[in-house]
Amino acid sequence: MKRSDFHYDLPQALIAQAPLPERSASRLLVVEPAPAPLADRGVRDLPDLLRAGDLLVFNDTRVIPARLFGQKASGGRVEILIERLLPGDEARAQVGASKSPKPGSRIALDAGGEAEVLGREGEFYRLRFHVDGPFADWLQHAGRLPLPPYIHRDADAADDARYQTVFAKETGAVAAPTAGLHFDGALLDALRAKGIDFGHVTLHVGAGTFQPVRVDDLSEHRMHSEWLNVGAALIDQVNATRARGGRVIAVGTTVVRALESALVDGALQPFAGETSIFILPGYRIRSVDALLTNFHLPESTLLMLVSAFAGKARIFEAYAHAIAQGYRFFSYGDAMLLWPSSEAGA
Repeated sequence: MKRSDFHYDLPQALIAQAPLPERSASRLLVVEPAPAPLADRGVRDLPDLLRAGDLLVFNDTRVIPARLFGQKASGGRVEILIERLLPGDEARAQVGASKSPKPGSRIALDAGGEAEVLGREGEFYRLRFHVDGPFADWLQHAGRLPLPPYIHRDADAADDARYQTVFAKETGAVAAPTAGLHFDGALLDALRAKGIDFGHVTLHVGAGTFQPVRVDDLSEHRMHSEWLNVGAALIDQVNATRARGGRVIAVGTTVVRALESALVDGALQPFAGETSIFILPGYRIRSVDALLTNFHLPESTLLMLVSAFAGKARIFEAYAHAIAQGYRFFSYGDAMLLWPSSEAGA
């Protein structure tokens, strides 16, 4: 299977550059297996599209203000994107500079203090921060929110709230679980009133989510690892949902990756640790019955994941429809509700 098999052409005008005024005002494309027609609905229609006894599973990760700026001793400008916080005021990060910084060198941070370069780990650097107080606490007020690279503007105060889900709790992501951005208090209340339950997993989305697939032969691609936690309470909720005939709906691809990583012999088990699972057509997703997700970049691993779930031909039919109908794409864009294809995972 080739990366080029997952290419599509997207007009730049359809890449959402800002969120809508209301979270739940986004459009929702409902994609059931063919020959059912594609249905143009709204996110606010979810209570009517789901059933009492269903379980929505959210990712409760919280985005950190992971972008920092500074300069090397030579005067060259540096941009730092934190990938992961580490013990001892250290972090793994991407470092953008005209010349790669050397181990032992220091970067003077615009927000105060310094970042010491300890070494390189693949495309990431290991940095130790010398700042006023614990680095994780300092970063909360000194860092900038890392909007995705296809949003061509700097983050502003509105993004500080809108690029977090309303249920964000566990700090550690450098990108939002964007399907969850569509939920606000009113929608959650309407879903509760319908008798729909909520559960949570944690998967800290890493900077690798924006890295392009660089090989055409997908068997050669290696995913960046991300930390996740699937707790016993969530597994109890899943088992109870299935026992009463309800359905498990993942809110976002990160939830699918977390739950699939926690499967042992087809059954969910509590799991906290790293995952580098790569899901593409031919893989059978067994942990969820439906998937709410945004639209994904061409040739991306997330587009491959949704193709595994709903069938590649059906996904590309849905994307063509969305483009023709002017749906908004990517992080601040519209959403899809996917039901699995009988052909997926064959």
